[in-house]
Amino acid sequence: MSLFVDIQKKVGKFNLNVAFETNGGVLGLLGASGSGKSMTLKCVAGVEKPDRGRIALDGVTFFDSERGVNLRPQERRVGYLFQNYALFPHMTVRQNVLCGLRRERDKPQRERVLREILDLLGLPGLEERRPSQISGGQQQRVALARILAGKPNLLMLDEPFNALDSHLRGQLQVQTRRLLGEYGKETLIVTHDRDEAYRLCERIVFIDEGRGAEAKKTGELFANPESRQAAYLTGCKNVEDARRMGEYEVEVPLWGVRLRTALPVRDGLCAVAARAHSFTPDAADNRYPVRFTGEMEEPFETILHFRYESQSPDSPDLWLSVSKDKRNDARTGALGIAPEDVMPLYR
Repeated sequence: MSLFVDIQKKVGKFNLNVAFETNGGVLGLLGASGSGKSMTLKCVAGVEKPDRGRIALDGVTFFDSERGVNLRPQERRVGYLFQNYALFPHMTVRQNVLCGLRRERDKPQRERVLREILDLLGLPGLEERRPSQISGGQQQRVALARILAGKPNLLMLDEPFNALDSHLRGQLQVQTRRLLGEYGKETLIVTHDRDEAYRLCERIVFIDEGRGAEAKKTGELFANPESRQAAYLTGCKNVEDARRMGEYEVEVPLWGVRLRTALPVRDGLCAVAARAHSFTPDAADNRYPVRFTGEMEEPFETILHFRYESQSPDSPDLWLSVSKDKRNDARTGALGIAPEDVMPLYR
């Protein structure tokens, strides 16, 4: 199966312009709040109507502005998990899940599917409870159970773990990854969380201010984000203006250094990025004198702040992330970074 999306929609001063195509598995839509991720899902689901473009799933056209096609949401067979789960508060868990089986007229079959879904999502024993009587994680699983019961051709999850604490979020991400593998159909996940995107998504479309970049394999996006916003959202702490000096060389004026890259540097370069764990006192490449200015403790590592000796006072400190037992070893007079860890940015 394949989902094709190429749409434009204007809402006030905001312009959504995204185009991507899935090729099976889980595709993430990664972007900051207000970038257009949720609006994209709503257009695919039929909740919102694009101004122009086309949406099709496995050869079935959902929307085509030129042909005048716009299927109703119920005709699209799309499972849409909203951020707030949208459970009916006056209904029990059993009744909420059965809402997803309204097309099934055979009562014994309804009961069999209900039991299978409840077992799959670890919900037995909660059938007669209402949403207010169960935890946030259980509510999420009930909402997912209701969607999966309807056997949708496309599953869309909008910030599915946003309201959960970090421990529960991690547990549910593991469960959800397993479930999505068993589901075996097209899945879109909206997130602004880099860890969530990395754990769950095989490919990612980065959306910035309404514009969607070409889908990339998740590992490729993290290795080469290509834009400032993508670098920030994938967790990069060191981003600065730069200019091209050669096919494999950039200058970072505010850092006072030139850096060799493994990736070819194209015209249009505007900045470079380097992850905090990429600097090391052992690296021979791109090695310059530094002075350390402070540190910040995190649960399992230490962040060391440093500056290049010729760095401009107008630029912020750089970040170096090290394990706690390597903190003193890292405090040397010079740091280097491998060319493959210097990431050119173009917007």
